[in-house]
Amino acid sequence: MHLFYEFVLLFFVFAVLGWLMEVTLKYIQYHHFINRGFLIGPYCPIYGWGVVSVTILVGGLIGYRGTIAETFWTGFVICGALEYFTSWYMEKVFHARWWDYSSKPMNLNGRIWIGNLILFGLASVVIVRFIAPHYFNLVGQLSDGFLKIAAIFIIILILSDYILSHFLMNIVKQEIDHSGKDDTEEIAKEVRALLKDHNLLERRILAAYPDFKALPNKIKKDYLQAKADYKKVHKDLRNALNKRFEKSFDEKKIDMIKKDLAVKKEKLEQITRRFKGEI
Repeated sequence: MHLFYEFVLLFFVFAVLGWLMEVTLKYIQYHHFINRGFLIGPYCPIYGWGVVSVTILVGGLIGYRGTIAETFWTGFVICGALEYFTSWYMEKVFHARWWDYSSKPMNLNGRIWIGNLILFGLASVVIVRFIAPHYFNLVGQLSDGFLKIAAIFIIILILSDYILSHFLMNIVKQEIDHSGKDDTEEIAKEVRALLKDHNLLERRILAAYPDFKALPNKIKKDYLQAKADYKKVHKDLRNALNKRFEKSFDEKKIDMIKKDLAVKKEKLEQITRRFKGEI
């Protein structure tokens, strides 16, 4: 259990360091303090999970010790997967895109992009090769009792924060879904205006994600349905055209399908504009 406690502490240390990095970068960008992250406290768990995962996989502490290249690619993939999943999860659960890299080069669905992935890989090499050995030497000298108390405190703190933050984010989700607007950008503006009159903890969410993009269920369902309808008619047209040399080929049917396809395409484009290209 001693090693488990050490990993819990490692998770917390780098969750806090990740939060400090985020806060510093946003201070440079906006010139004022912003409490970053989903949770209320001064920590971003995604960084903690990334460091712990890479250390376990290639750190050599409990198994395989990877080369520098393997450590880089492990951090590149694992941390990228964590950021992608977190973005996807928060979008599905809370009906908003909380960060978006769509404007950056070599991004994947706007959730992750190559610049961050390279930094994750480089940071993994530095942490696993140069920082982690000193960390484990240091905490290895601490008593089981102290580490156990610290680990239990961290677990309770993070879980309590998650429950409270989840409750607060649900309030934001309700504001998004109950908005009378019919455009994601207008909905986001309305929600920002409404939350400014709420309590400090709810206003914190606006500060943490100043550029969030609302994705209410209704508009999203309309978009997905329009997209499915367009694909179906497009497939019907392709199948019909493949029969042009058969006796059963019907030119009038082709014309009808083309007209239907044009209607479906126009509808899809209209709904897509409501999303402002964010989906």
